[in-house]
Parts: sequence; structure tokens; C-alpha cells
Amino acid sequence: MKQKEIKEQLDVAKKSMGFTPEIQQLVGEHAPEWFKLYRDSDEALWSETALSAKIKVLMALAVVAGRLCPDCAESQMKSAIHHGATKEEILDTLGVVYVTAGAPGVNVCKDALRKLLKLDFGCEGCGKV
Repeated sequence: MKQKEIKEQLDVAKKSMGFTPEIQQLVGEHAPEWFKLYRDSDEALWSETALSAKIKVLMALAVVAGRLCPDCAESQMKSAIHHGATKEEILDTLGVVYVTAGAPGVNVCKDALRKLLKLDFGCEGCGKV
């Protein structure tokens, strides 16, 4: 991908998520040939289809939590809030994570959840304050 395309996609990510994930910046800068994968997956995740973008992001939160990725869980929580998810919807999603992935899956979300609760579920850098 060309630098112009990478910058455009980073702008789309910021608009769609309310922030630009650090991993996308790093991959765009250091491995632009792989950056297209982010662009394609972002387009699929944030498009309104039979499922809303909010529901798809909550599903993504459940998946990354179940895969035990705390940084991914924090990014998906921020994105979910940006897409209109409530605290209750995020907590319900974590309940599903517990049922399907057990306590370790929920545990990877604790720091992100603590940050978000401390901010009264406003979120610095995610488009909702």
C-alpha cells in the first residue's frame, strides 16, 4: 500500500473507532504490505449489515477477550463505546465471555474495564466524553 492509502485508512480508523489503534500505526509504518488486511477487516466490521457495527464490535470484544488479549480487549471496548454501547451492554458481553471462555477471558478485560469505570464510562481518545 502507498503511504497516502495508509494515512487515509488511519483517518478512517480514527473516525470509525474514535481513536487510532497503535498497532495499525506501527504496521502501516513498518509493514505496509500487511496493512491492507487491517483495512479490509475494518471495513467489514464497521459496515452496517444485518448486524450493526455496535453489535459486531461487541462480538469482537468477546472474541479477543476469549483469546486472552488485554490490549485488543481495551481497543474493542473503546470502539464499542464509540459505536454507542452502554456500560450494561459491555458488562453483558463480559458475561458471555465468562460463560464461553471462563474467568481468564474476563480477567484480561479488568484493566480496560477499570479505566472505563473510573472515567464514568467516558473514554479519553474514543470519541465519547
